[in-house]
Amino acid sequence: MRPRKFHFPRIRTRRARPHLGQSGTVALNPAQDKQPVWLFDLDNTLHDTSYKIFPAINVGMTAAVMKTLDLDEAAASELRTHYYRRYGATLLGLVRHHNIDPHAFLQSSHAFDVAPLVKAERGLRDKLNRLPGRKVLVTNAPLHYARAVLKHLGILRCFDHLWGIEQMQFLGRFRPKPSAALMRHILAHEGIHPRRAVLVEDTVENLRGARKAGLRTVHVFHPGSPFGRGKSGRPHFVDLRVNCIGDLLLQKRPLRSV
Repeated sequence: MRPRKFHFPRIRTRRARPHLGQSGTVALNPAQDKQPVWLFDLDNTLHDTSYKIFPAINVGMTAAVMKTLDLDEAAASELRTHYYRRYGATLLGLVRHHNIDPHAFLQSSHAFDVAPLVKAERGLRDKLNRLPGRKVLVTNAPLHYARAVLKHLGILRCFDHLWGIEQMQFLGRFRPKPSAALMRHILAHEGIHPRRAVLVEDTVENLRGARKAGLRTVHVFHPGSPFGRGKSGRPHFVDLRVNCIGDLLLQKRPLRSV
């Protein structure tokens, strides 16, 4: 049995829907085409999930699997870990093998108040506003969670559009990061040439997928991230490594030119 379709348009945060040309992609403004377009990850990129949120997500995901599949805690934890390692997201395994309602699962797994759990660098809103070019959020997290985090940090209006895992379904399948096909899909819908797009992300494998799609890449090396560790040194597909968003404004090590 095929999983039910679950696809919504990307979420706008403050601007009207851009004009769509006949090709179905966003018509570009020549002035905007001169600036980079920043695609930002959320967790451990715009805020520190090692502070308190990662434990809350782990508990919530396990509890949601227990509830959805009627499993005990040990079995649910083992299954969600297995699906995460195999597909890159627990949700993909649950949809593919159990035909679950993804919307209900995402609501259940992230049903907690983010306010006491969020920690981010100081002056983040000002730093994002000072960074020239459009900003788009691209996260494998659910939209209601992403919006709650951005709103609490006071940076929701810094982003033109939000892409959550709900929007990462096309050709009948969920294709979250690190899918290069996903990045091409997003660029087409946003009307962005790959040479103008920059993915800012803590997860190395997601940056690898972005490079395959022709994007430039910034690795936010965060000590609390379990996804950014690897061989010493900067991978060949990473154009710039920073420790925080503020480092993007220093321009000590600029991105390679397009």
